[in-house]
Amino acid sequence: MTGSPPSTPVRTGYAAANGISYYYEIHGRGAPLLLLHGGLGSTGMFEPDISALAKGHEVIALDMHGHGRTALGDRPIDYLAMADDLAEVLAQLGYRTVDALGYSMGGGVALRLAIQHPDLVRRLVLVSTPYAQNGFFPEMLPQHAALGASMAPMMKQTPLYGAYAAVAPKPEDFPRLLDRMGEWMRTSYDWTDEVKTLRGPVMLVYGDADMFRPEHIVRFYQLLGGALRDAGWQREHMSRNRLAVLPNVTHYEMAASPALVPTVLPFLDGEPTGSGTP
Repeated sequence: MTGSPPSTPVRTGYAAANGISYYYEIHGRGAPLLLLHGGLGSTGMFEPDISALAKGHEVIALDMHGHGRTALGDRPIDYLAMADDLAEVLAQLGYRTVDALGYSMGGGVALRLAIQHPDLVRRLVLVSTPYAQNGFFPEMLPQHAALGASMAPMMKQTPLYGAYAAVAPKPEDFPRLLDRMGEWMRTSYDWTDEVKTLRGPVMLVYGDADMFRPEHIVRFYQLLGGALRDAGWQREHMSRNRLAVLPNVTHYEMAASPALVPTVLPFLDGEPTGSGTP
């Protein structure tokens, strides 16, 4: 899959929601799949995944608030607010239900979308996504807390900034974006009770060298009804939700991993998910 050519969108545009004009691209044909990128990235970070997913799905790839071609507004970066925004954007685009796949920050927004708008999300794939701030390894929290405009000069020497500046409507907003991201990353949250309300099915995907504590990953799956007992000879106690751990993959490599799409496609395409409780 790494040799696949970039996908050409069949349609691009902007849709406004609550003061933010969101850039979107639509690729392929099939069941609609909302695709949400990671923090400080854009839809471009998912190539060649988009090409592979678009072979059987109508992929709605969207640049989130302040990222890619979506300008940074006057609001904070907030997952809950973005989830409401995306529900409005999807309604404008004519979608009543979608599957959703989000990576890292995009996974957090996809999770909130499924929680806040349960009728909108059919199948949910969360890639390298926590459900609470304490899911990160402890050493990550001070790094997150330090994110801000003061890091802009250093980060401007990285490919990440190069990709941002190539498409951002106002590249000079980069330091302000870092401040906004830092504000969110210093926010304490724990969505344990809300995770239990997810209708599913849900698939969790992590790398074996991810930035989250293994016990947090397992607990997330258990909140969804998995890893609580043996599945049984006839899979009669099998959860309809899924957990995958990709070998030799870090958090930062996940979106580009050639193993990601083959791992999630059977789930998105409706493989049998068990007859047990969620």
